[in-house]
Amino acid sequence: MTAPRTRLEFDVLSDHLALMLAQEDLAAIEATVHDMSPADLVRVLEREDPDDRAIIYRLLPRELALEVFERFSTGMRADLLTGLRDEHVIGVFEHLDPDDRASLVDELPASVSAKLFSGLSDKERKLTAPMLGYPSGTIGRHMSTEYVRVRPDMTAAEAIAHVRAAGAEAETVYLLMVVGDSRRLEGVVGLRDLIFALDDGGLDDGAGAEPVTVAHLMKAPESVTASDDAEDAARRAVRTTHLVTPVVDEEDRLIGILTIDDANRIIDRADEEDAARAGAAEPLDRPYLITSVGTLVRSRVVWLLVLALSAILTVQVLEMFEDALAAVVTLSLFIPLLTGTAGNTGSQAATTVTRALAVGEVRLRDTWKVAWREVRVGLTMGVLLGLIGAVVAGLVYGMDFGVIIGLTLVSICTIAATVGGIMPMIARAIKADPAVFSTPFISTFCDASGLIVYFLIAKAVLGL
Repeated sequence: MTAPRTRLEFDVLSDHLALMLAQEDLAAIEATVHDMSPADLVRVLEREDPDDRAIIYRLLPRELALEVFERFSTGMRADLLTGLRDEHVIGVFEHLDPDDRASLVDELPASVSAKLFSGLSDKERKLTAPMLGYPSGTIGRHMSTEYVRVRPDMTAAEAIAHVRAAGAEAETVYLLMVVGDSRRLEGVVGLRDLIFALDDGGLDDGAGAEPVTVAHLMKAPESVTASDDAEDAARRAVRTTHLVTPVVDEEDRLIGILTIDDANRIIDRADEEDAARAGAAEPLDRPYLITSVGTLVRSRVVWLLVLALSAILTVQVLEMFEDALAAVVTLSLFIPLLTGTAGNTGSQAATTVTRALAVGEVRLRDTWKVAWREVRVGLTMGVLLGLIGAVVAGLVYGMDFGVIIGLTLVSICTIAATVGGIMPMIARAIKADPAVFSTPFISTFCDASGLIVYFLIAKAVLGL
């Protein structure tokens, strides 16, 4: 299997595959994809339409096909399954990890999901069932049920023997869950600690030395609850820096684990969503070129409608000061500058605070601290921009306009930064997504408030 290709090599290969597909040369396609790396195959398949994608996928060797499938996004997996024959679908579904299988269910029609689950082995069905009992937005839907648990009264040697016997199909064995009666989580112990304990009395050799037990080696667990929000739980798991985080129910019973790679995938997906929504669009579940035009429209049109309606408020503000504009037409020249500055200032503050909320640097009780900090930041930026704006506008249009622009920039930067800073806090308080809530509100508020401040200062300075 070759290493991933450069972009130029990949583009040439992709065009070559397209030609073979057009000629229906399946033997040549099979020979070509057999030696491709999983990374390149994923890139190729993401560009193909559903029918061609299914053809190429069916030509892959079994192990390579499974590895490629695991690299797909959930939306791509759902699309591919609908294009495969039943025997391929059931085989792929059977070999998925239980957490990946549970995530895929949300993307498939109910009838398809039921059919796939009916074809699962009893063992895989039992491993997947616990996750399906939790809503898709919770960490319980993303946990793994394939883990090794040990008892606190086991010796180090007994625990290692248990790992050898039961760890072959576990998600990981580097950090083991320690459970007591009724599966209650009591701690975690590292495989490294168990191995080194063997050299330190962990093996009962009959010489009278007291063997080291798991209870002596285990550490207090840093767990998450299955009903916790997936993003919040994933960020807490990453902050622990452990490879594995236990997942427990409301009664502190162990029901699964969250690995660090799964936690990072959840965070990456959440960051992608926030970035898309900050740009006034919904995130896409599939690569751009294979996303339908209708889906692209739906991902953007709602935001455009919201922003278009918010623009009506700006028009009404302009109408309120129509006489001032008619008297001094020059005032209209600065409107784009001022509204743009206000919007950008508010968006900067909202983005910074949204991230701080996401990573746990600020909490709801810090709202007033955030507001006071953003007042100072906005005021400082406003003074700097205002001085520059006052000098430039004063030299070109006269000192009156210099004063107006300078004072307006100081005012709108202070207001926009403050509002932009507290909007994510308000969103979190009402259980809304800060990225979704902040963008339209800040755009509307900063445009309208900035214009009101601008015209009030202009009327006062010019005596209109």
